[in-house]
Amino acid sequence: QVQLVESGGGLVQAGGSLRLSCAASSGLIFSTHAMGWFRQAPGKEREFVATISATGRSNDYADSVKGRFTISRDNAKNTVFLQMNSLKSEDTAVYYCGSARQALGSRSDADYDYWGQGTQVTVEP
Repeated sequence: QVQLVESGGGLVQAGGSLRLSCAASSGLIFSTHAMGWFRQAPGKEREFVATISATGRSNDYADSVKGRFTISRDNAKNTVFLQMNSLKSEDTAVYYCGSARQALGSRSDADYDYWGQGTQVTVEP
């Protein structure tokens, strides 16, 4: 069974940084699947944040985080990261990592079949 476990969330002031991690269990052939980060704020639908291809050679970001967030992965450790800098109050949400069915990254959550439990990120103004 595949499990994704996020960590690294917390409370930070605007302008600060956090680094999220998502570790995948051995049930997933991690290096053959694209990974993605999505987030959901209270009262809003889940939205795309960033995605990275299976090899890590390509990535894509939502316009709202481009230039501030960086997605990366370590296939030897079955882990994907999201470095978040210059955080804003509007970044407050529960952040989820997902593993895609394919090797290329995707902005659509319909392309992801496994999800973590989420980690809360709260940015104080």
